Amino acid sequence: MSDHLVVFDCDGVLVDSETLSARVMRDMARELGVTIAGDTALAMIQGRKVAEWVAELGELAGRPVSDAFVSEFRGRCAAAFDRELLAVDGVDELLSGLDLAFCCASSAPLEKIRHVLGRTGLLRHLRPEHLYSAYEIGVWKPDPGLFLHAARAHGVPPERCAVVEDSTPDVRAGLRAGMTVFGYAPNAVAAFAEEDVTVFHSMRELPELLRRWHAALPSAATPAREVCR
Repeated sequence: MSDHLVVFDCDGVLVDSETLSARVMRDMARELGVTIAGDTALAMIQGRKVAEWVAELGELAGRPVSDAFVSEFRGRCAAAFDRELLAVDGVDELLSGLDLAFCCASSAPLEKIRHVLGRTGLLRHLRPEHLYSAYEIGVWKPDPGLFLHAARAHGVPPERCAVVEDSTPDVRAGLRAGMTVFGYAPNAVAAFAEEDVTVFHSMRELPELLRRWHAALPSAATPAREVCR
């Protein structure tokens, strides 16, 4: 059992799926008579439970969306992933060379996590038991419960865990869990400026950042400082 853990988000961190999902959402919103700009659509879905933004979409449309909306959304996204999904640039090399213990923790259903990682060839880097879904425990970010669940499963205290995320709700979940947070912001220099987070802009920067983080960890035999939550 390792004395440390790196927790990766899935969508937007390991796989470049969020732009595809946002496009599907815009198309389906248009069918409801609602026009949503690309950046707004991405912000609505990023790091959030589907049911939350679907309810907001219903408010914009002036009527509740049908019960079939979510399943249709997931189906259209799956089709788009099969056609176009790619791993985030540099991630395959990152995971291939990473000599630290790591896992994936996502707000998405486990079936989707397996699908997108398998589709991009990244699933080979992760054991099945090292995939964690918010749907398994019924807790969604920014609640820290999913990250704490992953840490407990690995027997690693939160203060010896690092989180790699790309959205503000997810970053806040990592901070609330008492973990070190690395914020991936490929298109925004000032992203997460208000958060206690190390921002990076390319996955090729991350190996060195993680190496420094791991080197700075106190010895596992040293009593860890209590983390306030």
